[in-house]
Amino acid sequence: MLSDKELQGLRQKHLGPSLKLAYEKPIHIVRGEGQYLFDADGHQYLDCVNNVQHVGHCHPKVVAAARKQYGALSTNTRYLDDTIVRYAKGLSETLPDGLDVCFFTNSGSEANDLALRLARNFTGSKETIVFASAYHGHLSSLIEISPYKHSGPGGSGPPDFVHVVPAPDQFRGQFRGLGSSEQYVREFKQVVDQIKGARHQLSAFFVEAMMGCGGQIPVPEQFLRSAFALAKNSGAVCIADEVQVGFGRVGSHYWAFEKCGVVPDIVTMGKSMGNGHPISAVVTTGEIADAFNNGMEYFNTFGGNPVSCSVGLAVLDVIRDEGLQDNAFEVGSHLLDQLTHLKSKHDLIGDVRGAGLFIGVELVNDGVTLQPATNEANVLVNIMKEKGFLLSSDGPDQNVIKIKPPMVFNEENAEVLVNTIDEVLPLVIQISSTVDYN
Repeated sequence: MLSDKELQGLRQKHLGPSLKLAYEKPIHIVRGEGQYLFDADGHQYLDCVNNVQHVGHCHPKVVAAARKQYGALSTNTRYLDDTIVRYAKGLSETLPDGLDVCFFTNSGSEANDLALRLARNFTGSKETIVFASAYHGHLSSLIEISPYKHSGPGGSGPPDFVHVVPAPDQFRGQFRGLGSSEQYVREFKQVVDQIKGARHQLSAFFVEAMMGCGGQIPVPEQFLRSAFALAKNSGAVCIADEVQVGFGRVGSHYWAFEKCGVVPDIVTMGKSMGNGHPISAVVTTGEIADAFNNGMEYFNTFGGNPVSCSVGLAVLDVIRDEGLQDNAFEVGSHLLDQLTHLKSKHDLIGDVRGAGLFIGVELVNDGVTLQPATNEANVLVNIMKEKGFLLSSDGPDQNVIKIKPPMVFNEENAEVLVNTIDEVLPLVIQISSTVDYN
């Protein structure tokens, strides 16, 4: 086995320099099982951040489904095959009535790009509304609608058909507090009216009901209901990006948008639906799908292949059979309570938010100014890694600790995670005053 130094040397030689490694001292992971990862030296890590492995690393039922189907058939979608239609039916049964036409792709970015194509074809427009700090994927079309990228390092801003509205962050946003939803609605309406006033047709409102890279922000229910109504009344398509938060992760509901009582016109999904296997999907209405059938065939070489659909079916079965949505609700509620208690003990914790097993802990250096504790967040992530816990930081200021583990994460895992954070926070403050990880 190559040494870590040799591996890093080969990465530097053969991989693009913009592909980054996690942690100040990178780890060489060689095996995964359930909610745990193991490095080349046999050290065990509690994985608190890899939401792609939704039902647990290397779940035996998912592995078996992939192996069995790959040994029988792996081809494209131009042949009759029962796997793809069974999977499409199974997915649509988890969604509100009317969302029952599936297009299969290979990644969340592919799904979101296709969703844009569907919306633009249906409305005849490219005018799109997105949240500040939102991230929807790495394709060129998605960098354009992702302020997290186009307004960040190396970005060049949005094109003129992309309209950025304030993210409804009730902790550090433009408007703050539990009563701020109406103010964010007014900002949203102002943008809708501006688009209409310029005699443009609004094409799409593209939104995560639980913002991921934007800082683990739950979108207020009242805001999203009003924003959906405004967008739809102007003839736009509402697109729910569930790539990070779908499939029961929020606990109370199967899909995050359901928490807000809205029904989108298009839903995109990926990451967790294959438990690490590359599969994603767009689900929409018959009306939008029929309009897309304009003579240009949609074909995806690998999207919807029998192996991917067999894996997807296995994931749906495991979520149901092992009660993982209920587990996310129960363990996540307990974890939120425990982290909120930590907030009362440590001034460094400014906010704790989330739902189910999708939680953000925002670190601040000042409880009044809310100065982001970016360095402290990086120090915490690296110290926790040394103690056997994998976390990461995100958000516009990289000061939000992300907690989004595999759904088999249990109450004992939650307890030991919180206890360890409690123990190391004083050390974080001490170390961050002398070391800058930024």
